[in-house]
Amino acid sequence: MIRTRLPIAILLGLAVFGAGLGLAQSPPDSPRYVGSKVCADCHGPIFEAWSKSHHALAWQTPDEASVIGDFNDASITHKGVPSRFFRRGDKFVVETDGPDGKLKDYEVHSVAGIEPLQQYLLEVEPGRLQALDLSWDAKAKRWYHLYPEQDLKGGDGLHWTGPYKNWNARCAECHATGYEKKYEPRTRSYASTQAEIGVGCEACHGPGEAHLAWAKQPEEKATKSQSRLSDKGFTLAFTPKDAETEIQQCAGCHSRRGPFDEKSPLPGTPFHDSYRLALLRDGLYHADGSIQDEVYVYGSFLQSKMYDKGVRCSDCHSPHEADLKATGNAVCTQCHSPAGNERFPTLKKASYDDPAHHFHEPDSAGAQCKSCHMIERVYMGIDGRRDHSFRVPRPDLSDETGAPNACTDCHEDKDAAWAAAELKRRFPDSKHQGPHFSQVFAAARRAPATQTDKLVEVALDSRLPDIVRATALDLLRGSGPETATRVEWLLRHPSPLIRAAAVDLQTALPMPKRLSRLEQALSDSTKLVRIAAARALLGAPRSGVKRSLAPALQAASSEWQKSLVANADFPESHMAIGGTALALRNPRAALQAFGEAVRQDPQLVDAWIMMARIHQLALRDRDGAKDVLNKGLSKNPDNQFLQSMLKQL
Repeated sequence: MIRTRLPIAILLGLAVFGAGLGLAQSPPDSPRYVGSKVCADCHGPIFEAWSKSHHALAWQTPDEASVIGDFNDASITHKGVPSRFFRRGDKFVVETDGPDGKLKDYEVHSVAGIEPLQQYLLEVEPGRLQALDLSWDAKAKRWYHLYPEQDLKGGDGLHWTGPYKNWNARCAECHATGYEKKYEPRTRSYASTQAEIGVGCEACHGPGEAHLAWAKQPEEKATKSQSRLSDKGFTLAFTPKDAETEIQQCAGCHSRRGPFDEKSPLPGTPFHDSYRLALLRDGLYHADGSIQDEVYVYGSFLQSKMYDKGVRCSDCHSPHEADLKATGNAVCTQCHSPAGNERFPTLKKASYDDPAHHFHEPDSAGAQCKSCHMIERVYMGIDGRRDHSFRVPRPDLSDETGAPNACTDCHEDKDAAWAAAELKRRFPDSKHQGPHFSQVFAAARRAPATQTDKLVEVALDSRLPDIVRATALDLLRGSGPETATRVEWLLRHPSPLIRAAAVDLQTALPMPKRLSRLEQALSDSTKLVRIAAARALLGAPRSGVKRSLAPALQAASSEWQKSLVANADFPESHMAIGGTALALRNPRAALQAFGEAVRQDPQLVDAWIMMARIHQLALRDRDGAKDVLNKGLSKNPDNQFLQSMLKQL
């Protein structure tokens, strides 16, 4: 067992069946990373195309070529805090407010991105990189703040020096190749490494050592010890008939998700063995599944008919240039045209790039396919991102659900009723009318108990995308044992998203029945489901567990614990650890966990509340509760709930 004074140690001691734990390691026979430059010897044109791409430029060391911001003694003041950008010899330096609120000089450690903006990474302590909120607008040639309305001081979790702006934990994996975070909970420090900064060839194709050996002797297959490699020595193989492998490889970075491990998964690892995908939750997605917060692409694409029919990322995007394969509507008319595409025989052959379909002036903004079918939202101040659910506009639902629609996105002087009437007039026989899951989701977000039956209907509707059905199950949490039984058969559904969500509902059952029902889930083929089962069976008494089930329960519990250890630098992980300790009636361990959560993020009010309640109710320590609340209010002076709790003591 790892020995440390932090709550992580407490977690490791809370296992249903204690087992020695260590962070997951790559299989011993994994090939080594060799670097993208090696690939240029045989793949020159592809290497040249990649080297100019946003993937290659995702993370760079600072020099005259890579730094595009103005460091000629430029300055900007945000909410009263002046910041200055200047040179010191060959170094690029930023003077700005540090974690203690005082102005300090920081050398630029590295740069992220190239356009539409470039961010600068500053090393606030050895090994710990933070992404500065002051960024360079590549088009307007100006410094600007990513979140202009925020007035954050050092010590706030969302300040640029806080945990949510930490590069090592939150960003680096998707800007690097072969990344390992290497966070040390004992010292709360990082010793992160990567095979290559930037998204190199091996980030998608896998480590190249075995491939180089194959290239020298192509008649040789992978060695017996590396039998899981492709014939050409890679950890995955992209094939024309397998869209899912490509999609999941891209999804590892192009998604809103939580990692299970502290290092990049080997390319070819199934997505749901590496990450927990964010479902269509309020604050992330609108009720109809359209993008709201910065959720990237995968969760949207899973909702689309294009995904359902086998369209893959590289049908529209050139993987090496990391750009669209054509301009304007030509991307879409590869398939959506009178000629169609033989790969998609069910696609209606018709003229779509035509005023008869889009009823706008040719070549105008309204005539662009993306304007109607890929709503754009702007993040990081200037970065426009397109919704990849490719939905048909439903302005008839906007007033009821609060979800936006493409029509009034552009026609800001009109309302949803006008847009709905226009579509009804122009497309009277459209199939895109009538009931929609967003009506159920919108109502359930307000009052979930009133929508139980309808949510079950959505969850059981095989015509809907898996992520929609999983979200319906997510909204049903807490609805009771009868609902858990109604959706029981979904525990055996082909989709890991649905299986995992169905597992979560089984916590409404008494433990003996829960154990029986989740026996198969503990040995599921997908880590996402196994971890969900381990969480659902937290606190199962040893005496109630069949001897034959014990190894699977131990293994799944170990995987769950490792995922929390791997994310010990996330306040969210310590909230989960605290909840685990409470479930096992260990209030002092819970106090440690919630205490670490507020150390990382002092604005995490729920953690302050939980600590106060533990002191007051579990430990009968009224003074301790007062002390916690006073400390919480010192960090959150305007929080009315904390004020109210203190008055009631």
